[in-house]
Amino acid sequence: MLSTAARACKNARVNTIVTRSLSTKTDESHRPIITIHGLHARYANAVYVAASKAGQLDKVESELNGLKLAQETSKQFASLMENPLISRDVKTKYVEGLDKVGDITRNLLVTMAGNARLADLPKVASTYTQLMKAKRGEIDAKIISAEKLTAAQLKEVQAAMKTQVPKGKSVVIEAVTDPSIVGGLQVQIGDQFLDLSVKSRIDEFSRMPIN
Repeated sequence: MLSTAARACKNARVNTIVTRSLSTKTDESHRPIITIHGLHARYANAVYVAASKAGQLDKVESELNGLKLAQETSKQFASLMENPLISRDVKTKYVEGLDKVGDITRNLLVTMAGNARLADLPKVASTYTQLMKAKRGEIDAKIISAEKLTAAQLKEVQAAMKTQVPKGKSVVIEAVTDPSIVGGLQVQIGDQFLDLSVKSRIDEFSRMPIN
């Protein structure tokens, strides 16, 4: 068993290594191309810079998404990551021993464990994905239809959307079904929303005054 003083010294060394690895003080070439604020973004931005320096942006994205999925689907893993009754030392030791992630992701986990923030890992992973999508020139779009669209219909919608985004950008479509819209489509692309559903037409008609 390590004494309290020994554990403190060990944690201090680990924190020093992590801080150096995840430092945000770097040249512009490694910074994310979009700015996102907030606590989750601080972790995501820092690990993005570290991954960019190491040429491992895609690798870290894959690892973070894998951990996010595990935390969302495994009760045992989620409990260890989120239970405030489990000490920081125990959580730190656990994430230090993860052998399916690289040093950059592991350093992020150690930092978050030391700050009692492992419960926020899924949000950090999602924010990192936002940074990566911006780097790849991807724009998220959600298509809501009353019935599931065929592959041909999705392809047609995607082609139409591509004409509405800046050159060099690509549209990543999430298709969702919602029978309540009756028919037609609802389209969310970036911060723009277009309602072409039958339900919206019915609602519009119901508000029309009748003389």
